[in-house]
Amino acid sequence: MNNRLPILFIMITLVIDAMGIGLIMPVMPDLMQELAHTDLASAAKWGGVLAASFAVMQFLFSPTIGSASDRFGRRRILLVSLFFMAIDYIVMAVAGTIWLLLIGRIVGGITSATQSTATAYIADISAPQDKAKNFGLVGAAFGIGFVFGPLIGGFLSAYGPRAPFIAAAILAGANFIFGAFILPETITDKNRRDFDWKRANPLGAFKNISKLPGLKPLLIIQFLYSVAFFVYPAVWAYFTRERFGWDGQMVGISLTIYGVSMAVVQGMLIQRFITRFGLVRTVLVGFTFNMFGFLAVAVIPNGTILLFLLPSTTLGGIAGPALLSIMSRAASDDQQGELQGLLASFGSVGMILSPIIMTQTFSYFSGASAPIYFPGAPFILSIILVLACFVIFLTAAKKYSQQTEDDNAT
Repeated sequence: MNNRLPILFIMITLVIDAMGIGLIMPVMPDLMQELAHTDLASAAKWGGVLAASFAVMQFLFSPTIGSASDRFGRRRILLVSLFFMAIDYIVMAVAGTIWLLLIGRIVGGITSATQSTATAYIADISAPQDKAKNFGLVGAAFGIGFVFGPLIGGFLSAYGPRAPFIAAAILAGANFIFGAFILPETITDKNRRDFDWKRANPLGAFKNISKLPGLKPLLIIQFLYSVAFFVYPAVWAYFTRERFGWDGQMVGISLTIYGVSMAVVQGMLIQRFITRFGLVRTVLVGFTFNMFGFLAVAVIPNGTILLFLLPSTTLGGIAGPALLSIMSRAASDDQQGELQGLLASFGSVGMILSPIIMTQTFSYFSGASAPIYFPGAPFILSIILVLACFVIFLTAAKKYSQQTEDDNAT
């Protein structure tokens, strides 16, 4: 199978998924005020409700969609999701009430829960030794979407608060047509698994997947790592304004630098680290880079210095793809969708919990009544979480090293 076009389709799909949030962020305040007929403060509350509903739907439905792809095929699930995603963006573009927009965000959270299927497709077409490299492309796609979503959304906002929704609908529709022509199916009778509702939900998927040898500690690590890593989108705008006095433009520039750097690390450097250190050591090295990166952000007193050091903080991004590769090797071919769905749900939990935990920590240590004034406290909390990941992983590192050596030998 020629994998280039399918991988390109998967990357475009993931870019659209990542852009879906950032693309509409610049217009949400205006749109909320228009639909809710209220001031900015109340509009922000509605924006929070919409963001939370999107994340909750991804948490609930990622295992369902991932398990469905194990039964009905990756191609069918991806194309159906893209089709309804395009329709959903059209509905949101013409929504005349806040409730219709909320329904649109709920449907959008479901149709965007295809990261698990897309990642499982990558696992299907990748040799064991290539999985980490190709999972790195998944991270690079999200980095690209993270960068260009807000940029494109900000540009289109000049044409009205509905313009980004129309653009998102066009992108999803165009990718649907592209996939319909070039995407082959990877699920056959050999690796097809019956759909079971007991396993097609976050709790059921966790119960089943955690039974695989050595996987439960990795699932705990994935959860802790998700909460720690989401500190950036959770508090970055607040932290940099409080610490360095940055305005929205500077925040956008810094996020662009970070997103581009992350795309380079996960798209181009991950394989070099794995070749040099192996999967297990790459995870440990990545965790170490993460801790030093969080520490640098927390204590650097000058915003200009931080901008120059920001690319180096993304080196910790090598841990994610290597960890995914180890977990993917532990699951059978007919469980890849279920596994990736569960991991996507953990990521969604991180999107739900991290903003709450990190913003409360930031508020506690930067407010007028703070016991110690230290706006960088959320990043110290992230260091503690990643340190826990490091210790848990280190206790079982020998087992994972043997597993990857056996797979490579095979």
